[in-house]
Amino acid sequence: MSDNYLKGIPASDGISVGPVFYYIPAKLIIPVCNAGTVEEEMFRFAAARERARVELQGLYEAVERRAGKEEASIFEAHQEMLSDPTLEAKVLEFVEIGLTAEQALAKAVDELADLLAGMGDELFASRAQDVRDVGRRVLRILLGLPDTALSAITEPSIIVAEDLTPSDTASLDPALTLGFVTAQGGLTSHSAILARTLGFPAIVGTGNDLLEKISSGISIVMDGRTGEVFIEPDKETVAHYLQIKAQRESQLQVLKIAANRDAHSANGRRVEVAANVGEVSSARDALEHGAEGIGLLRTEFLYLEDSQPPSEEKQYRIYREIFEVMRGRPVIVRTLDIGGDKPPSYLSIPEEMNPFLGWRAIRISLDEPDLFKTQLRAILRAAAGHHARIMFPMISDLDELRRAREIVERVKLDLSRDSVEFAMNVPVGIMVETPAAAVLVDVLAEASDFFSLGTNDLTQYTMAVDRGNARVSGLYQPLHPSVLRLIKQTIDAGHSKGKWVGMCGELAGMTRAIPILLGFGLDEFSMNPRAIPEAKHLISKLTDEKAREIAGQAMSFGTAVEIENHMKEILASL
Repeated sequence: MSDNYLKGIPASDGISVGPVFYYIPAKLIIPVCNAGTVEEEMFRFAAARERARVELQGLYEAVERRAGKEEASIFEAHQEMLSDPTLEAKVLEFVEIGLTAEQALAKAVDELADLLAGMGDELFASRAQDVRDVGRRVLRILLGLPDTALSAITEPSIIVAEDLTPSDTASLDPALTLGFVTAQGGLTSHSAILARTLGFPAIVGTGNDLLEKISSGISIVMDGRTGEVFIEPDKETVAHYLQIKAQRESQLQVLKIAANRDAHSANGRRVEVAANVGEVSSARDALEHGAEGIGLLRTEFLYLEDSQPPSEEKQYRIYREIFEVMRGRPVIVRTLDIGGDKPPSYLSIPEEMNPFLGWRAIRISLDEPDLFKTQLRAILRAAAGHHARIMFPMISDLDELRRAREIVERVKLDLSRDSVEFAMNVPVGIMVETPAAAVLVDVLAEASDFFSLGTNDLTQYTMAVDRGNARVSGLYQPLHPSVLRLIKQTIDAGHSKGKWVGMCGELAGMTRAIPILLGFGLDEFSMNPRAIPEAKHLISKLTDEKAREIAGQAMSFGTAVEIENHMKEILASL
């Protein structure tokens, strides 16, 4: 391949052509000087921490206005990190041995971040980045430096960096940001998620060649659909991508019209296009983008925002408001998906070497029945008079599913005895996100009313890849033949038992995957709200026969790269 070509992970759709702004974070140099008293240094630390809190609140409010509360919650979490007693205790420990507040903070942050990063888990690695982001902010304030990291951008540019922190991404000026390309990072990093939500094209995980080949001012083409980067492209390449970009922009009006119609294939087969949401404001955003329902209502945010588990009444109010916002459209509520990767302070979750394979999701619900029953009571009460479904995460065994359903029935009996209004006939299904569930769909159909494919974890488990680990993130391939076979097997087995099969993983919103999934016969696509208009438009252009043909061709290839290239050609021809 040409020295002027790089391939990374497509993290946020879109095409950009423009000059590079090579972002190198300012090096924070800690001066060598004598420390004051312990009281003086801790006072300086406390003052800097409070100023950092104010800055983070400003970022929270800015992101909430642009993207919604769910995305802004990253900076809510950063504020909580500032108050972490572990961080303060570490700083105090180092101050007491004679270090300045700056020196103590730097050492404390390094220790905590290295500990998290060393756990070999995506979520902990993400938290390590968050700890460093927060620590850098406080250190900058202690050093008396302004927050001008990206203020040097004066013209519309494509930002190139080793990596971007959530703070970096949130502070990007929409008028001057054409997109970003990073050497590090994965599909599910905070920065990638923010890019998709804010509408920036983004490519991550291109490797260190990026930093060696690119400098500020040179022109590049980036294709957020494929992860391709062309460095100092020739006129023909620029013209080609500008034409594609113009065509895509001219389609916006068409997409807006498509978004407000029910999704049908070109020959009239009805499919559902729904949204993945996490709270009330994102439900409203989903409707604005044409969502026909909610295919995944994440509930874990309720369990992670307080030091106590959410009460039944608090959950009831929030679920009820979301149901009312959706005005009769179907809403699939996923029961709590927490665990070693997302540990709330009030649960005694032991530190695990591999939390994604540990005590999480339905396993916690079954072991903590009171917690589970409280949530089910709230869901069933809120669902009265609405189109609701309940979905269990991380099911891998029929016995787990039977036990969970038994608890649902016991909760219904309790509500009846209490003379409380609730939805009696709520369909109950599962997320298919373990290979075990995928190969047992025909068996699980005994106790499941529907299935929804969670392809993020399904891909990770199938490929044995930690998607947050930069060294292997390139092996995280949602279009790998093995993953596609499991998806098709799940859909076929579900349909053979008369069950509806949807998908709520990232794959459902990827344009290069939609024709294949339509060809497999998928009943529902649930995705980031911003992906809905294009998804509906693409579905409307394909007959079932054509989609089956495309899917069959894709299944004939032996590698993800071959499938990616095939789908690139298909999309170009539509």
